Amino acid sequence: MRKLPPLSALRAFEAAARCGSFKQAAIDLAVTPTAISHQIRSLEDHTGLVLFERRTRQVILTEAGQLLYPVLREGFDSFAAALERLRNTKRRANVTISATTAFTAKWLVPKVTRFQALHPDIDLQLHASDAAVDLGSNAIDLAIRYGRGPYPGLRAEVMLTDRFAPVVNPGLGVRGPDDLDRVPLIHFEWHRPDPVNPTWAGWFRAAGQIASEPKSQLRFTDESHAIQAAVAGQGVALLSLSLVEDELAAGRLVQPFGPVIEGLTYHMLTMDRPMNPVVTAAANWLRAEIAAVRSTALKKPDRIRRSPPSRAR
Repeated sequence: MRKLPPLSALRAFEAAARCGSFKQAAIDLAVTPTAISHQIRSLEDHTGLVLFERRTRQVILTEAGQLLYPVLREGFDSFAAALERLRNTKRRANVTISATTAFTAKWLVPKVTRFQALHPDIDLQLHASDAAVDLGSNAIDLAIRYGRGPYPGLRAEVMLTDRFAPVVNPGLGVRGPDDLDRVPLIHFEWHRPDPVNPTWAGWFRAAGQIASEPKSQLRFTDESHAIQAAVAGQGVALLSLSLVEDELAAGRLVQPFGPVIEGLTYHMLTMDRPMNPVVTAAANWLRAEIAAVRSTALKKPDRIRRSPPSRAR
């Protein structure tokens, strides 16, 4: 453990040695000459050395003082330089995007690598919440919400319209609607219940079929868990094709039959004011990702049955 004299005494000594005067050192440190004198006397008592030769209008360093002064001068110069570097260090730019828990996990997270490659100087923070957030709080820069709106006081830009279809692990061998009576149906709860949200009952109506009673059913409170259960081969799930695009592309899930029913729309929400460059960069990245999704979707036409309009999820 270092046994050093008080910092105030060292500062008083360095100032007096640099100025050659207790009075000038007092002005430099915004204290009284008496305070400088007391601090230096304290330092001399601590070291057991005489550091200054006191004369009428000046003070002169003794041999011991001449040895100590350069060390302290360099130390205080180093402190000052380090503090200046810290003051001049620019904080890294950052942007926070809020979205529903499932959309964050299944759509945003897999695409983060591309954002980092495009903008290595911007830190991206994803805020997952199924509750609407207040963009006016400045904690969130941009939000993605599922619904029809309106979104008063916010700029809303359409991202994509969700579509739902039966998806299943290919290992279950489900090839047509007739196979639904031998495998569990996977359900999840909508965080904002509405009678026209895509459900198995609604899908059977769109398909013009009478729902048969499956051997068992699995129910989850979260959409992400329903996706995981389907990938694990625990049954057939009626899921958002937007959220399982990676699983479909990799063959972990297949969409064996239709119809595909249309859900609501994801909107990108920002405050209704000019965006700063960092938020603009995030918005442009999202637009590029959406364009890529649309391009892929055009190559895979589906038979879509539209559901009635609904309120926000």
